[in-house]
Order: sequence, then structure tokens, then C-alpha cells
Amino acid sequence: MGTWSIWHWLVVLLIVLLVFGTKKLRNIGADLGGAVRGFKDGMKTSENKSSEGGPAAQVTGHTIEGEIKEKAKT
Repeated sequence: MGTWSIWHWLVVLLIVLLVFGTKKLRNIGADLGGAVRGFKDGMKTSENKSSEGGPAAQVTGHTIEGEIKEKAKT
């Protein structure tokens, strides 16, 4: 009684198909696949940039002074 059989999973799948429809599930799958593909491409690009350029340049010892003014209420 504690484990789910194949029939339980088929009923759950049928309910999900009835609620969302096949077209919406296909679009969700395509969007998810595109996001994963974009993430992988981004990781490859960042690895290529870091290996080609050597270590990133670090800026140290520079101080920027400024003054904060309140916005005039209109």
C-alpha cells in the first residue's frame, strides 16, 4: 500500500494531460530544453574567455569620492 504501482502513475499522467493538454506540455518541454541549452552554451563561452585571457584584471587602490544629495520634493 505504501508504494505506487504503474497504474497509479498512469492515472496521474492522464490527469496531468487532461489539465494541461499536450500542446502546453510540449511547449514547456521545448522551453526547458532551450534554457538548458542556453545555460550550457553560456558556460562554454565563459570557460573559453577565462582560459584565453588569463587571469582577470583586478583594480585595486582606487577610491572614488562622491557626495549624496537629497532629491527635491515637487
